[in-house]
Amino acid sequence: MKQIIIIGGGAAGFFCASNLDEKKYTVTILEQNSDVLQKVKISGGGRCNVTHACFDPRDLVQFYPRGHKELLSVFTKFQPGDTMEWFDQRGVPLKIENDNRTFPESNSSQTIINTFQNEVRKKNIEVKTKCSVKEIQKQDDQYLVKTSLGDFEADIIVYTTGSSPKSLKIVEKLGHKIVDLVPSLFTFNIKDDLLKDLPGTSFENAGISIPKLKTEESGPLLITHWGLSGPAVLKISAWEAIRLAELKYNFEIEVNFVSVETDEAEEIFNNFKQNNPKKTIGQSKIFEVTNRFWQKILEISKVDLNKQVANLSGKEIQKILENLCRKKFLVNGKSTFKDEFVTAGGVDLKEINFKNMASKLLPNFYIAGEVLNIDAVTGGFNFQACWSEGWLIAQDLNSL
Repeated sequence: MKQIIIIGGGAAGFFCASNLDEKKYTVTILEQNSDVLQKVKISGGGRCNVTHACFDPRDLVQFYPRGHKELLSVFTKFQPGDTMEWFDQRGVPLKIENDNRTFPESNSSQTIINTFQNEVRKKNIEVKTKCSVKEIQKQDDQYLVKTSLGDFEADIIVYTTGSSPKSLKIVEKLGHKIVDLVPSLFTFNIKDDLLKDLPGTSFENAGISIPKLKTEESGPLLITHWGLSGPAVLKISAWEAIRLAELKYNFEIEVNFVSVETDEAEEIFNNFKQNNPKKTIGQSKIFEVTNRFWQKILEISKVDLNKQVANLSGKEIQKILENLCRKKFLVNGKSTFKDEFVTAGGVDLKEINFKNMASKLLPNFYIAGEVLNIDAVTGGFNFQACWSEGWLIAQDLNSL
């Protein structure tokens, strides 16, 4: 019986193992940490954002800054609907939330972990934790895997280690090209009077642009203790991960806190002024923002809160609109988004056959998950890539 060694006990490794034909292979999973499936555990605040309810592969790939071309064929074979069915067949129904993120109905990541552990137990797959891989040597038709728990021989290797520099060095030594790692999905550190004392303030649909990179995004925005976060920031940080790393995370952004352009905002303002001339500007929350944020906008625009709207000068109105629709901030550094650290970079995608996730350079060697130069925006997409890739590997091995 052929021996498969799966290196990495995360999402891609366990999904592959759970779909293997145990009658054909002896399978061992090697995990360097004391617990398997650690990212699954913390994902979605401990609820596990399993996937995203986007069922057309052409739409789905739009959420992957790196890997979208390659994943199209992968998702035509296994997409979020298949993931939902897979869990459902194992007694784990998933639910779709308003933003299309998909979670187990139990609201607990432990449900997902238990499912995988049951699957590998049923298949008599051995899981070795605290087993750190030091080197992989190619020997004739086999591989020798040197670890902290001794040496293992493998006919087939499934490499799903995640994106640690150490694991990338191991495959680089075997001949694979590595694209440099840079962080993706991060929040912007900003010190600015407008944001001071307002953490927790959110905006339903803000626009954010980086003029130097000629790029923009829109979506929900959140003021934090450190600066700005929320889907709009996370999306732009993912798509521009490489260029922002080149700028050493020092750059200027322009934010539109209200979802209308300046000229339209000016029209709204003037209509309000015409209809409510005697109201004080401090009591006139003209746009869909919180009262505290509106007062702060007036404060930094140096407008007297007790001034009647009719008495505002054109200059004062322009200053308010500029701070609302075209506020410039200097970003100085980044913060990791929650614990769900995601990186861009990894094994060069040109060296992978995306029909089955096999290495084009190494025989009987499969690579999947975050060790590849593939990453996605937040919302269950990174896991979906892991499930789909792991499934493809298992199907290929089952067909041999």
